[in-house]
Amino acid sequence: MIDCPLPYEENDVITSAHGAGGKTMHKFLRDLVYETLGNSFLNTQHDGAILNLNGKTAFSTDSYVVSPAFFPGGNIGDLAVNGTVNDLAMCGAKARYLSLSCILEEGIPVSRVYDVLISVKNAAEYAGVNIVTGDTKVVENGKGDGIYLNTSGIGSIHDRADIAHTRIEEGMSIIVSNDIAAHGMAIMALREQLNLSPTILSDTQPLHRPVLTLLDWFGDKVIMLRDATRGGLATVLNEWTSMVDLGIELEEQTIPVKNEVSSLCEILGIDPLYVANEGVFVMVLPGTIAHEALEIMHTLPECKGASIIGKFTSNHKGKVVVKSMYGGNRVVGMLAGDPLPRIC
Repeated sequence: MIDCPLPYEENDVITSAHGAGGKTMHKFLRDLVYETLGNSFLNTQHDGAILNLNGKTAFSTDSYVVSPAFFPGGNIGDLAVNGTVNDLAMCGAKARYLSLSCILEEGIPVSRVYDVLISVKNAAEYAGVNIVTGDTKVVENGKGDGIYLNTSGIGSIHDRADIAHTRIEEGMSIIVSNDIAAHGMAIMALREQLNLSPTILSDTQPLHRPVLTLLDWFGDKVIMLRDATRGGLATVLNEWTSMVDLGIELEEQTIPVKNEVSSLCEILGIDPLYVANEGVFVMVLPGTIAHEALEIMHTLPECKGASIIGKFTSNHKGKVVVKSMYGGNRVVGMLAGDPLPRIC
């Protein structure tokens, strides 16, 4: 992990001058941003980055407004890196370059910004991606919430990848890569000031390694990928049924949820199927190779809780149906409203 001495006094705060383009901003960029994130791309201090790209390329962008910005298991910095790395991974791509834009509110401690930048650097190095360009803006006190981030990313697509919902067919299996709902419930527990044991940790992590491993093994037999972020697993599955002329059947007892997460969901009256994840993907592949894929996933640290949870069916087209362990069925519809705002 990277850690460096803070080049500011502990009680220094962000002011409008940090975004005004003058001496204060240049000192901030030089002493904090470039010193923390600097590399051969950023150190040119140019308006953009000049990149060499070969082969098929994926591009994605995402913005991060999570509140609070620091939470058990991570903060807005590693969330912003992992989120865009994962969006690219769902395209079958390995992230190569990221941009980072910061919107800072007057009055936020510089030390807090520094902590976020350290997390950005650590997450980028762990994911093997370069931060190559960026921007900083400052808004007046009371018109932001401390810090917002945006990351955009460019990645190289695996030469055997062919990720497309148009290739989904009846009977194909659905695998979820790990236990669900941890990120959203970590945020909720913090907001509600619940003293839980064990503490629920966000699952924020990069997912390109397991995805690329599966593509190495199975190539274009990996039919579809999605990371189950806002709206959770249920939203991903409902989006898929809206795009193909099929339904989905899930086996309730196969959906992985940690006990402490399940218990908190029950206390708060929240269905874990709708809770955001930041380190979980959902995969579609032929049923004939699903168990082999699952065995491989269980050898990977990001996928210890992976499970085959259901399949596509010609029954109840356009709907997601959960088969209860007690014999009943329930339809899991698209999320209505926003029960967990500012979750990422």
